[in-house]
Amino acid sequence: MKNLIILVLTTIFLSVSLYAQTTTTTTLPKTETTKRTVFRATKEQITQAQKMLQSPETGKMDDVFRDAVKKYQSANGLKATGSLNRATLEKMSIPLTDRQKTIPVDPKSFATADDNKPKAKRGPVFKATKDQIVAAQRLLREKNLFASEPTGTLDSSTRAALKAFQEANGLKATGTLNQTTLEKMGIALTDKQKANAAN
Repeated sequence: MKNLIILVLTTIFLSVSLYAQTTTTTTLPKTETTKRTVFRATKEQITQAQKMLQSPETGKMDDVFRDAVKKYQSANGLKATGSLNRATLEKMSIPLTDRQKTIPVDPKSFATADDNKPKAKRGPVFKATKDQIVAAQRLLREKNLFASEPTGTLDSSTRAALKAFQEANGLKATGTLNQTTLEKMGIALTDKQKANAAN
């Protein structure tokens, strides 16, 4: 009996040893996470910039000072962000801290040709009147593009019919009742619509 127990224990021990030798463990490579370092101006740098831009020397980034920084940036080929980034401090010849020197200049700090273009003002939104929508729905019914009764509402079936009309007439298929579509349909514009179109 004693021999049997020793035999069983030896078999188990050898099995475990063999299993351990044949089993391979795979370790996955660690993925590196890149930490984004944020550039921050010190209180002393803010005060120096405020002195240079003739703003109250508070050492804080308030709205008035941000506007002054934006003007300076616009005049010096920088993107007008209103923040004291590395490119702005360097342009102002304000010394950087050792830590700030390790943070590279953000390429987005510099102005592009598009930044200097004046923003185009959007004109008034064209809106068709209820009477114009009813007239358009009647015309679309006559052309077998619209099956419902005219309601004066730009619902989904009206928009689908308008798209079909626009495609058939070489117009941009927007599904909206815009000025070009009304004119193509022979529906008169209101005086307000004509005035907005002139502007």
